[in-house]
Amino acid sequence: MADIKKLAESLTGLTVLEVNELKTILKDEYGIEPAAAAVAVAGPAAGGDAAAAEETKSDYTVVLKDAGGQKVAVIKAVKDITGLGLGEAKALVDGVPSNIKEKVPTEEAEAAKKTLEEAGATVELQ
Repeated sequence: MADIKKLAESLTGLTVLEVNELKTILKDEYGIEPAAAAVAVAGPAAGGDAAAAEETKSDYTVVLKDAGGQKVAVIKAVKDITGLGLGEAKALVDGVPSNIKEKVPTEEAEAAKKTLEEAGATVELQ
C-alpha cells in the first residue's frame, strides 16, 4: 500500500508542466479524466510560477478601467464589441470599472482590449 501522505507531498511539489503531463498520462494510459479544479488547485501550489499559470489561462474578462478623453469613441467601441444598444454601452462606460466581456478566449479578449485602447480607454484583462 502506498504511503498516502508521501504521495500528497509529491503531488503538491509538481510544477505546472508536470501537472499537465500527469493529467495526460492519467487520461491516456488509465482512462481517468482528472477534474479541472484539481489541476487548477495544483498549479499555484507548485511554487508560484505566475508566468506559467498566466499562459495556461484561456478565459478572460475585459474590464474597462477608464474611458479617457474620447468617451464617445469608447462608447462606440463598447457598442461594437458587445452588440449592445447605445444606451447600454453608455451605461457601461459611465459605470467604470465595468466588465465589458466575460469568459472570452484570449484572442477575443486581446482584440477587444486593442479596440478599446485605440478609442482612448484604459483596459485590463483579468
